[in-house]
Amino acid sequence: MAFKKSRKPGRIESFDLTPGTLVADKYRVQERLGTGWEGEVYLVREVGTGVERSAKFYFPHRNTGGRTARYNARKLHKLRHCPVLIQYHNQETVEFDGKDVTVMVSEYVEGDQLPSFLKRQPGGRLDPFQAMHLLHAMATGVEDIHAGGEYHGDLHSGNVIVGRRGIGFDVKLVDLFPPGRPTAGAIMDDVCDLVRLLYDCGGGQRTYRRQPPEFKDVCCGLKRSLIQKKFRTAGELRWYLENLQWWSR
Repeated sequence: MAFKKSRKPGRIESFDLTPGTLVADKYRVQERLGTGWEGEVYLVREVGTGVERSAKFYFPHRNTGGRTARYNARKLHKLRHCPVLIQYHNQETVEFDGKDVTVMVSEYVEGDQLPSFLKRQPGGRLDPFQAMHLLHAMATGVEDIHAGGEYHGDLHSGNVIVGRRGIGFDVKLVDLFPPGRPTAGAIMDDVCDLVRLLYDCGGGQRTYRRQPPEFKDVCCGLKRSLIQKKFRTAGELRWYLENLQWWSR
């Protein structure tokens, strides 16, 4: 297996896999998709079928004893009926710099991370109506996660993959936060993070004063106490958006 050696001995900080690298004699690396706290994600292609997959290479110091990858796999399997999440396939163990590295293979989802998607929009943001539609897609997905007895725990723009579908959005949420049970506080954190994503999609602080009242009524000035009073769950947020009255001016 033609893995590069890491630049620093000891802890692996990056894999730097080049296109064409063969992984577990089954997958060939196409490109790196992103880097996070737990590891690096690559687009790979199955050697036997040519099917594209997503492969997450876990940094060993973030995955002691394989616990993080194992927890993530079980969580994705439990929530496999939630369309907003990627579908888990299998895990492989490969050697890199003399260390065992866990690779989690999942479906490959086409689309852009939310920051890249927003950069391509006029003014680097969505208009209020589009932003609300995107929020509805995300809230619907998070509602499914909560209904499955779990929570996301790490909702930020880098963990949202967006694609356009007609007048709506195809959304995938990645990198669920591993530890902990879905407490009321964790559920509320997801709701507040969803509202923050709306705020950011609309342009954030630079445009907030100019947003229509309907938009501000959802954002609640990003005050957690007001958000919690108005939307106790992702389902309540989704319902609110579906029944929102837009007033022409």
